[in-house]
Amino acid sequence: MARHLITSALPYINGIKHLGNMVGSMLPADVYSRYLRQRGHEVLYICATDEHGTPAELAAKEQGLPVAEFCAQAHDAQKAVYDGFALAFDYFGRSSSAENREITQHFARKLQENGFIEERAIRQVYSPADGRFLPDRYVEGTCPHCGYDKARGDQCENCTRVLDPTDLINPRSAISGSTDLEVRETKHLFLLQSKLQNEVEAWVARHEDDWPQLASSIARKWLTEGLHDRAITRDLDWGVPVPADTWPELAAEGKVFYVWFDAPIEYLGATKEWADATGGEWKSWWYDVDTDVRYTQFMAKDNVPFHTVMFPATELGVREPWKKVDYVKAFNWLTYYGGKFSTSQRRGVFTDQALEILPADYWRYFLIANAPESDDSSFTWEHFTATVNKDLADTLGNFVNRVLSFSRKRFGDDVPAGGEPGEAEARLGEEIARLLAEYESQMEALQFRKAAAALRALWSAGNSYLEEKAPWLEIKTDQDAAALTLRTAMNLIHLYSVVSEPFIPTTAAAMRQAFSLADDTAAWVSEDEAKSLSSVPAGTPFTVPPVMFAKLTDDDLAAYKERFGGETAA
Repeated sequence: MARHLITSALPYINGIKHLGNMVGSMLPADVYSRYLRQRGHEVLYICATDEHGTPAELAAKEQGLPVAEFCAQAHDAQKAVYDGFALAFDYFGRSSSAENREITQHFARKLQENGFIEERAIRQVYSPADGRFLPDRYVEGTCPHCGYDKARGDQCENCTRVLDPTDLINPRSAISGSTDLEVRETKHLFLLQSKLQNEVEAWVARHEDDWPQLASSIARKWLTEGLHDRAITRDLDWGVPVPADTWPELAAEGKVFYVWFDAPIEYLGATKEWADATGGEWKSWWYDVDTDVRYTQFMAKDNVPFHTVMFPATELGVREPWKKVDYVKAFNWLTYYGGKFSTSQRRGVFTDQALEILPADYWRYFLIANAPESDDSSFTWEHFTATVNKDLADTLGNFVNRVLSFSRKRFGDDVPAGGEPGEAEARLGEEIARLLAEYESQMEALQFRKAAAALRALWSAGNSYLEEKAPWLEIKTDQDAAALTLRTAMNLIHLYSVVSEPFIPTTAAAMRQAFSLADDTAAWVSEDEAKSLSSVPAGTPFTVPPVMFAKLTDDDLAAYKERFGGETAA
C-alpha cells in the first residue's frame, strides 16, 4: 500500500477557529486520513498551530501575557477543541518549536548560499507614538483594491489581495491606533522569487492539471502576474530569529523571519517534532521521497498562493530534494447566512461553541456533506437542523434504533437466525456493493460532498429494504422471514459502522460496539462482503445503543438563532 503524507493549513494561534476554518482544512484532511488508514495505507497526518507574527504579539498584549505563555495556552486550548472534534492527527505541533527553528534557519542559509536571498534597505512604516517600526500586520487601513477599511498591511481579509503596509489608504498603528506614521529606512532579507519564476512555473505545470480547478487557477493567476521578490524578515520580538552566523548585523537588530516564511516549513518541523516524540524517522517522509510518498495538502482558497507558489519557490531554491506537494485540495469559503465567518469580528459559529451545543458527529457530517468545494456554501441554522433531522436522526439513527429495538423485543438479545437469504436480500447486496463502490470512488477522488451523498444513499438503502420487507408485518405470519430481515438489517448496521467511520467516528464506534463479536477487526468492507451481508452471524449478542442523533426541534432552532443571529452582519 502507498504511503500518504497529509497536512492541513496551520490554524493561527490567536483564538479558537470558526466552522469555516474547520471545513476548509482540518476536517476534510481528517476524513481522508481516516479513510486511507481503513483501506490499509500508511498515513502520517501532520498539523500544528501557527504561532509567529504580529497577531500573536497583539493578542498576548491584549491579555497581558508574555507572548510565549499566551501561545502555549492557546495551543492547548485549540488542541482540546480538535480533540473534541475527533481529529486524529498523528501529531499536532507548534511552529515555535526548536525543530521548526532549526529547519527554518537551515532553509534560509541554503537559500543564501544559492543566491536566492538578498539583504536590502527598504523604507518601512515607523510609529513615533509606539517607538518602533511596524511590521505589516501592525498597520491597518483601507484596502486600495476593494475599499475594505480594516485591511491589514500584509493582506486584505475581504478581497484576499496581498498588500504591503505602504499600499494602505489612511494607515494607522494596530498597537496604539496612531495615524502619525512615518516611513524610515531599515534593512531586511528578501527572497528572490523573481529568479525562481521559471522553475515554479515548470513545477506548477507538471501538477496543475491534477489539482482542483480552484487551486490551479489561483496558482496560475499569481504566476501570470509575475513573482516578486518578497521580504522574509520582520521587526518583531517573537519568531524564528535570523541566524547570527549568517547575518550578524540583522541578528543583532533582533530581526525574525516573516511568519509566512517559517509557517510552511513547520510541516517539516512538526514531522520532526513527531519523530522526536515517538522515535519515528521524519526524513523518510520529506527528503528524497518523490516516488515513495503521496503528499496531499488541505486548505482554504486564501492559503493557496502560499502553498502552490511561495513555499514551492522556497523548496526549489534550497536545492535539496525536499518533498513537494502532489495534490492541493483547495476549498472555497463556508459563509454564515451569505456573509463571511470572521475570527477577528467574531461573526458566525466557532468550534468550541459548536461542541457546547451538540456532539462532534453532528458537525462533522453536516460540514463535509456541505463542503464548499465547487463554490462558496452558506451555513444557516435552518439548513443545519434540516440536515441533522433528515440524514442523521431519521435515515441513520432511526434505522439503527428500530431494527435493534424491534429485534430485542421479538427475538431477545441475540441476532436471530431466520431463513436463507432470498431475492430481496440479493438485490440489496448488489445495491450496497454498487453504492459502496461509488463511495470509495468519490473518497479516492477527494470529492467530499459526493462521498457524503453516496454514504447517505447507503443508509437510505437500508431503510428501503426495511420498508419493502416490513418485519413488523412478517412476524405475524412468518417468524423466520422476519428474523432473516432483521439479521440482514443488523449486518447493514455493522457495515455502516465500518464505512461511516471517516465521517462520524464516535457514532460508528457505538454502532460497532452494539455487537459482541469475538474478533471484530474489520477495517473495511469488500465487494463480496457487501453483497453477502453476513459479517454478523446469528447468535451474536447485541445491545441497543442510546439514541445516536436527537432530532432538533423548532425550539432548538429558535434558540440557536437567538444566540448566534440568523442573518449576516454588515
